[in-house]
Amino acid sequence: EEYNQGSLKICSKSVIFEPDEVNKPILKIPLKDCKRIEAVEENDGNPFKENVIFQLDMPLKTEDVVQTLLQLHRASCLDKLGDQTAMIAANLQSRLARTSFDKNSFQSVTERPHMECEAEMVSPLVTNPGHVCITDHNLYFQPLNSYPDSVVQIGLHSVRRIYKRRHGLRPLGLEVFCTENDLCSDIYLKFYNTKDRDELYYYIATFLENHITEHTAESYMLQWQRGHISNYQYLLHLNNLADRSVNDLSQYPVFPWVISDYSSPQLDLLNPASFRDLSKPVGALNTERLERLLVSRYRDMPEPRFMYGSHYSSPGYVLFYLVRVAPEHMLCLQNGRYDHADRMFNSVGETWKNCLEGGTDFKELIPEFYGTDSSFLKNLLSLNLGRRQGGGRVGDVELPSWASDDFLQKMRAALESQHVSEHLHEWIDLIFGYKQRGSEAVAAHNVFHPLTYEGVIDCDSIEDPDQKIAMLTQILEFGQTPRQLFTTPHPQRITPRFHSVSSGTSLMACILSYSASPSLDSFEDLTEESKTLAWSNMNKLALQSSHKIHKEVVTGIAGTLSGTSIFSTSQEPHVNSLFLSFILSFCLSFSLLLTFLSLFLFLFFFLCHISLKRYFYSIAYGRRQDTLMGHDDAVSQVCWRDNQLYTASWDSTIKVWKCVAADISSNKRAHFELLAELEHESGVNTIALSPAGTLLASGTKEGSLSVWDIASCSLLHQIACHSGKIHQVAFSPDSRNILSVGEDSCLKVTDVQTGMLLSTVPAEDEQRCFCWDGNTVLSGGQSGNLLIWDLLSSKVIHKIPAHSGPVTCIWMNEQCSSVITGGEDKQIMFWKHQY
Repeated sequence: EEYNQGSLKICSKSVIFEPDEVNKPILKIPLKDCKRIEAVEENDGNPFKENVIFQLDMPLKTEDVVQTLLQLHRASCLDKLGDQTAMIAANLQSRLARTSFDKNSFQSVTERPHMECEAEMVSPLVTNPGHVCITDHNLYFQPLNSYPDSVVQIGLHSVRRIYKRRHGLRPLGLEVFCTENDLCSDIYLKFYNTKDRDELYYYIATFLENHITEHTAESYMLQWQRGHISNYQYLLHLNNLADRSVNDLSQYPVFPWVISDYSSPQLDLLNPASFRDLSKPVGALNTERLERLLVSRYRDMPEPRFMYGSHYSSPGYVLFYLVRVAPEHMLCLQNGRYDHADRMFNSVGETWKNCLEGGTDFKELIPEFYGTDSSFLKNLLSLNLGRRQGGGRVGDVELPSWASDDFLQKMRAALESQHVSEHLHEWIDLIFGYKQRGSEAVAAHNVFHPLTYEGVIDCDSIEDPDQKIAMLTQILEFGQTPRQLFTTPHPQRITPRFHSVSSGTSLMACILSYSASPSLDSFEDLTEESKTLAWSNMNKLALQSSHKIHKEVVTGIAGTLSGTSIFSTSQEPHVNSLFLSFILSFCLSFSLLLTFLSLFLFLFFFLCHISLKRYFYSIAYGRRQDTLMGHDDAVSQVCWRDNQLYTASWDSTIKVWKCVAADISSNKRAHFELLAELEHESGVNTIALSPAGTLLASGTKEGSLSVWDIASCSLLHQIACHSGKIHQVAFSPDSRNILSVGEDSCLKVTDVQTGMLLSTVPAEDEQRCFCWDGNTVLSGGQSGNLLIWDLLSSKVIHKIPAHSGPVTCIWMNEQCSSVITGGEDKQIMFWKHQY
């Protein structure tokens, strides 16, 4: 007789005994093959050689185990798969109903339970049923079988991220992370109904609102685009948002092949030829294979057509990579056998070659290839994985000649390289974005079997239980396409200029090069450093002085480049005042003034008002120099650059005029030549030029944001951005993004390149005006406070009491060291940093 110590697992269709000694085999007995199941006395003999006897450490549980096995055995002997599944589920629900969460497991006697329900803890290929309980301090899961622990406890204060999940194609999953960037979660729960899942999710989400920020695909995109998170971190976050989890092999996180050179003795990360084309799926990388096998078959195929008979991510492919660290999963998936030795993951180079040339192999990689744990590449468990045709045993994975112990480091360096950073958005378009489905997917040769896409099949609508289970099994084993996160082109990453590095650079050198600032001359360095310092200390703005020089609402503030002279306007019914340098003031007797512009030459200024005219005034003499009639309704805002005047109006147009400053200042009758008229669907309320003067952004009364090319006066993008009037728009200093605020009390960031809405940040009250540096925003709104926002976390990080009524306008000097605000309280306030 042989006695082995280990753990006994009663599964839905089998009994598994896992010995404590790793070198001994796992015993799996299908219940349908059992002839008799019964309890025996400890001293009973073993008359039949094929009998297996398990002696429990807790004898009192023997009868319970036997009864459970008998019920499961009866289920496994039923003819139809649907009947088997229904009986197993009924048996499980009966056991759950007879038990409840043991509140003696609470960490504190003062804890107050909020809800309790049944659920299953999910791990790869296994779900463990039990009871969930959430209190005002902790989330608990208590397995029915007290395995692997009698209770799993997670403090709500330690939770960093939570995600709703599809499990088995149904919205029943919830995954909880207590870290920000880890691949593995702390618990994955599958509920028996969506109502319980959602109640638990919203309870935790409400608790977290006061502690952390809930991130969306757009907020992560903004962080990635500006270099605040790495390519690796961004891909992890996108996988999480797209329902990918390491606990679900059918929806395992998917990462791209990025290197194409696995044969050279040295890896050159500065050579574009070393990299895979990220704009194409794996199946389209080999043009000859694509045309000969895939496209021709696709053309002749009846609807619904697809190009690839296998997916880029499936349970089989995941375990292909991980068999050396998770052999039990492959044995479970393949009925106790490993795959043929020549089909195992033997070589990185061979696997890449097969993905390029094989007729059915289009798989991508998994996150482990860019992590820090290389154990999945080594046969540390000394597994007998078979012999290859050449006679050699399957052992460690053969690495490229350019790698040794630094393979994962070089893979990560490639992922974070400048080339990949500049092209990763193209791969995201294929996997998570607008090229995942529809005509764009067809054009990109990115069409997979219809069953792989979310929402194509509703398994709950299939009435026949056997058909339903067969369909579900087919979908889960074939692989699933991630949930679509983006429906418009993904913007490119803003990549800094890299320092020159040698081809043999280490990972650390590559990352340091990546994070280094672009080379600038000393003067620019000084200017940029002063701006950075000013923005990082915006919370230290202090009021210097306050002036009430207007009789009504202050509508506009501007200053000269030197900052020595300041202009302000107000909304006064009979007399409109303009204040110059806060020393010289004079009145302009014409109808309601809306906005104005001070010119760079500081020779004259320009005013526009409700009477549809634009006036040019001489600063030296304080008199009107010229008048321009050009719109059919009120002029809302103006811009002037490079002898071109841009006038926005409530008549739904922006007009571009040629206007030479020297002609006006020399007392000549100015010649205004209309160059272009930019049509909108509603009144234009605000406009802004990009820093380089090549783009124009406009916001309308109906909430539409438009981006125009100045050279051609053509419309690049038009986005339904806000649900009400847009108060102000402004480009970021690098012209990559546009920030807008509107009546809907939201701050919105739009990508200039794609026209995609990157981020929506709700505010407690309507924001009317702002300045920003691309990351941090200083805004003024209805409350009268100045708010400092961190757009990456979508949070107000500081609040400065300011006006007694709404803030209507804000101006910042070139060095970002001085701020002037105006409000409905008729006050003009001067602010400076107090370091």
